[in-house]
Amino acid sequence: MTIKSNIHQLPFEFSHPRYMERSDFIKSPCNAEALDMIELWPDWPQFGMCIYGPEHCGKTHLAHIFSEVVSQKRNTPFPVPLIEASEVTSEIIPDLFAYDRCLIVENLNNEIDEKAFFHLINTYRDNHGFILFTSVLPPARIKYSLPDLASRLNMLPAIGISEPDDELLSALIIKLFMDRQITISKEVINYILVNMQRSFCYAHRLVEEIDNISMSYKRAVSIPIVKEAFIAMRQHTQQDLFE
Repeated sequence: MTIKSNIHQLPFEFSHPRYMERSDFIKSPCNAEALDMIELWPDWPQFGMCIYGPEHCGKTHLAHIFSEVVSQKRNTPFPVPLIEASEVTSEIIPDLFAYDRCLIVENLNNEIDEKAFFHLINTYRDNHGFILFTSVLPPARIKYSLPDLASRLNMLPAIGISEPDDELLSALIIKLFMDRQITISKEVINYILVNMQRSFCYAHRLVEEIDNISMSYKRAVSIPIVKEAFIAMRQHTQQDLFE
């Protein structure tokens, strides 16, 4: 396993354009603390921090912003390397640290090489490096068999992102459509907000469903298309319950 197969440089490639710069981020009460801490780098209270929250809540966008902040403050064009937590092995840690003293580790969970992770943390902590972790759960709620690893992770600042309010949901939906180069009316936005579930994940899936239906009919997004998308979403949910 080589370092090139494990480090993925920002920005990523996506099936649809996703704009991940600081200017594209929608700041709100549910994510302001996480954004503020990232922008404080390198004046963090610890060598690392963890941002946690539900799927699609903006953790990866914040990781891109962290890379942007580091590049600007170091006055270098090089992005911070990113690695999935499941890909961390003892063998690549020296190369990771030699490549960059800042690192992004995404999707922290309990299915990791714990000894390698312990070594990773000690390497960056003891040699003045920095690590930004992302996770669905706060580190304190992730069960590890290695007590020392749990202790190290639990000492890091952990900042949660809660589900969005209506103001953020409205801005998020507009952004998701704009990412797909779709403009929708205020009437459609209001209809979506009245009828949708209040979650980041649902918003992403709904926009995708609306886009798929709109393309299949070769028609602009309208309330009838949105209604059909809601029906499809309910059917998907019912199917998931019986699978």
